[in-house]
Amino acid sequence: MNALGLVVEYNPFHNGHYYHLTQSIKETNADIVIAVMSGNFLQRGEPAIISKWERTKMALHSGIDIVIELPYAFATQKAETFASGAVSILGALKCHSLCFGSESGDIFPFLEANEFLLQNKEQYDLLIQKYMKTGVSYPSALTRAFQEISNGRDILDLSLPNNILGFHYVKAIYRQNAKIKPYTIKRTAAGYHEQNFVSPSIASATSIRKALFENKGPITNYVPNETLQIMDQYKNQYGLLHNWEHYFDYLKYSIMTMSSEELLTIYEAEEGLENRIKRIVPSSESFLHFMEQLKTKRYTWTRLQRLCTHILTRTTKQQISFINKDQTAPYIRLLGMSKKGQEYLSSVKKQTELPIISKLSTIQHPLLEIDIKASSAYNIIFPEPLRSKHLKAEYATPPIRL
Repeated sequence: MNALGLVVEYNPFHNGHYYHLTQSIKETNADIVIAVMSGNFLQRGEPAIISKWERTKMALHSGIDIVIELPYAFATQKAETFASGAVSILGALKCHSLCFGSESGDIFPFLEANEFLLQNKEQYDLLIQKYMKTGVSYPSALTRAFQEISNGRDILDLSLPNNILGFHYVKAIYRQNAKIKPYTIKRTAAGYHEQNFVSPSIASATSIRKALFENKGPITNYVPNETLQIMDQYKNQYGLLHNWEHYFDYLKYSIMTMSSEELLTIYEAEEGLENRIKRIVPSSESFLHFMEQLKTKRYTWTRLQRLCTHILTRTTKQQISFINKDQTAPYIRLLGMSKKGQEYLSSVKKQTELPIISKLSTIQHPLLEIDIKASSAYNIIFPEPLRSKHLKAEYATPPIRL
């Protein structure tokens, strides 16, 4: 079977995702689609709007054949580590292709940029360090270093979010020697960070979440019926859609009961930042208020949200150090599959070197322990007995079958 790999968050699954899925199948002539999906916490350091199990249902109902969880240790990381972990899973599952959305829409600039930076790696790395020392954020340093080293050559715009991720997918494929051919589909109608609805049928996940949380009208035109039904059912059953404000009391308690030394052990906490956090949090009335006070030129909103996620989950630098130097995933956590997906997994199971996990009791690994801890943090906002029910589900829920 010709297997296509996608790297997704589906927060929530919307019409733009469906367009990307159908165009990717058409472009690659795929027989089967495997999605590596972030779990309950996402790359921008946010809790997913609904649980990974419900988002898995969205994916399967929309045409995905296999849904694999991207481990927390990769899912809540900068683009390079995020992409590397996802590509390693797709490679282990013998995917023939990976198709990503981009502002470019043409794969050639990504291939050219990867080759160009391989040839100029030493100079590129030095320029990144130079810009970091000026106090700019890491993404800005990457962009400026690339612009300087390319010296005006029209290669690829790495200031755009999907181009950045796409570049790192291509980079990871070549670095890992994966037998995966990269493709890209041009994003249509709505930009990645678009805050408002600008098209009658396609909207960014950001604008959809904003409409939901701010009651700015229905999202019916922008998501498939299955997405709408799953989200309505989740909200009716549990009384909420997740966002950072639900977790702020727990975050604030964690920060205020940790010493500065303990806070500094948390992943992505840099020296000096722990004191700033400790100083700001007591007077912060909401997560938004806290973040507005915390943000600086050096630390992007996304970087700080990821740090807050690591504080909430008590994820330390030592725990993340279990990521190997190749930044590849150590296991494959199966969340759901169609009948065709099950047949495909059976055909490749003996070929993959990574264990495929359908029950948590079958394997132990330090990174899997972080996944379990992250699930506990995600579900802490529920009252009892719902909380215990959700915590048990992390162990008891079998892969969803469609």
